[in-house]
Amino acid sequence: MSHWTAVARVHGARGLLSAPIPGRTPELSPQQRQLIPEMLWHGAEAYGFRGSVWTCGRVAKVIQEEFGVVYDKGHVSRLLRQLGWTPQAPIRRASQRDERAIELWRTVTWPRLLREAKKERRTLAFVDEAGFYLLPSVVKT
Repeated sequence: MSHWTAVARVHGARGLLSAPIPGRTPELSPQQRQLIPEMLWHGAEAYGFRGSVWTCGRVAKVIQEEFGVVYDKGHVSRLLRQLGWTPQAPIRRASQRDERAIELWRTVTWPRLLREAKKERRTLAFVDEAGFYLLPSVVKT
């Protein structure tokens, strides 16, 4: 006889319903858990981090500092989800981006530069300010 059949005979259909599996008791009290969003609203820089982005690792460090409880960042992810915090995709554009200046450059400045370069028989080159590679290379972009 199978386990399920035996359970159904003893407990009936209710015995076959799923039941929550008791886990370990949480290390944070419900009151402490409710304080986490309040702490996060102050921003990561308020806790000495560089930049305003919260990561699970950073939240784990703050929980350890504030409550003395060590959590793995994977568990912090689940904890934040339970508290209604969702992962956010980073903004891929600079916050100081000026759409009007970009449009002006595209419609006025760039065509003027092209005309002048053609008239003077010059080649326009774009240089990435982020870094240079010391070995020579020839590429088209």
